[in-house]
Amino acid sequence: MGKRDKRQDVEKVLDVDAAMQGSLVFRDPVNLRINGQFEGTLNIKGNLMIGEHAVVNADIIGDTIVIAGKVNGNITAAKELKLIAPGCVVGDVKTPLLSVAEGAILEGNCRMLSKTGAGSRPRAGMMTPDELAKYLEVDSSMILNWVNLGKLPAVKEGDSWLFERVKIDEWVAAEKIK
Repeated sequence: MGKRDKRQDVEKVLDVDAAMQGSLVFRDPVNLRINGQFEGTLNIKGNLMIGEHAVVNADIIGDTIVIAGKVNGNITAAKELKLIAPGCVVGDVKTPLLSVAEGAILEGNCRMLSKTGAGSRPRAGMMTPDELAKYLEVDSSMILNWVNLGKLPAVKEGDSWLFERVKIDEWVAAEKIK
């Protein structure tokens, strides 16, 4: 009985088979599957599956993303991005691990993020100022202002700032953003 309860917790899937518009943000891990139409922004902690008949016009941020449908928008996958036939992505992608199956299409630029290199930390869970602005639903200039005022936890890497998702979530939970 205890084993069954654990399995039910792990296998919770939110299945969207409708036309939706707006911003979906999941800060807790979720398995989201979109089979219909979606327009807006998606920020998913966990797994995202875009079904074969889905049409998505959105910028997407997630951990593991699998696309079998049509996506117009930029994609950042912290762990992995898989395009499977007949999937089609029109937009730029950032991910440490990319797989494009025969019959799938990627039309855009690809930036491969490092998983972990000698002397470097993992990129998984890290966000750029623009990604963080989308995540917090604020203007990018506000992010840089908060960094300059020392209000926002950030890491300087070269000439740019990076933000650790876990620390940002803790910062938000502490009600430092209003």
